[in-house]
Amino acid sequence: MQVGLLINRFGKMAGWNNVTLTMLGRDAEGITELSYNDNVDKENARGAGGMPIGRGEGNYEAECSVTLYMEEVIALQQSLGPGKRIQDIAPFDIAVTYKYQGIIYKDRIRNCEFTDNGVEVKQGDKTISRKFKLIISHIDWNII
Repeated sequence: MQVGLLINRFGKMAGWNNVTLTMLGRDAEGITELSYNDNVDKENARGAGGMPIGRGEGNYEAECSVTLYMEEVIALQQSLGPGKRIQDIAPFDIAVTYKYQGIIYKDRIRNCEFTDNGVEVKQGDKTISRKFKLIISHIDWNII
């Protein structure tokens, strides 16, 4: 057996520790989860015979959510000033960077706005965190 052979074709895989999320001018540290996706509604068009004769395409939709520690939420709210909510933050972009094996891969989540705010905590919790939904316009995948 040779030392140094990869156990698979990908070698060391990317994980959470390889992800950087930049929003509102700084790298977010108090984040524990990120989810984003997009889709286009498509369907086959039927005509004569049993096979599709074409394809119809509907609207583009994109979704995003982030789970933040309470400390991150408080920092956001304090930056807004008294009486403001995180839903009052003007639309902003989120840059997501994955670094692994010397490769940098970037996505940009466009025109994000928080749609909700709140706290979820229960007896025995060691930290306080909450998942926040964002409304977004679109996602730019694999940008330079």
